[in-house]
Amino acid sequence: MQLKLLLPSQIFAEKADVMRIVAETREGSFGLLPQRLDCVAALTPGILTYETPEEGEVYVAVDEGILVKVGREVLVSVRNAIGGTDLGQLRAAVEQEFLHLDEREQNIRSVLAKLESGFIRRFQEALKP
Repeated sequence: MQLKLLLPSQIFAEKADVMRIVAETREGSFGLLPQRLDCVAALTPGILTYETPEEGEVYVAVDEGILVKVGREVLVSVRNAIGGTDLGQLRAAVEQEFLHLDEREQNIRSVLAKLESGFIRRFQEALKP
C-alpha cells in the first residue's frame, strides 16, 4: 500500500510498500491490509502503526482526523502528528498534547457560545422600542 500522512500545513510522511496499518477509532483499533476493501474511518487521538519491509514497525502519535483507503492508496489526514520509537512516550504525548487540547477546545467553544448568546440577547434588547 501507499501511505500518505497529511497535516494541515505539510506532508508528515509518505511511505511506499506498506504491508499493514493499524489505526484507532472511537469503536477501537482496526487494521488495514492491502486486500481490504476501500473504506473511510474517523480517527481519534492515538497511535497509528504501520509496517514496511525497510523500517519494520513504525509508531506515530496522531491527533483526530480521517483515514481514507482507495485501492492501494491510504490517506491519513490529522491535525497533528508526532513520530518516535518509544511507544510509552508516544502514548504520553497523545494524552498530554492531543486529549488536553480537546478539553481546551471544548472550554473555548463553551465561552464563545456564551459570548454569542449574550451578544444576541443584547442586540434583541437594543431593537426593542
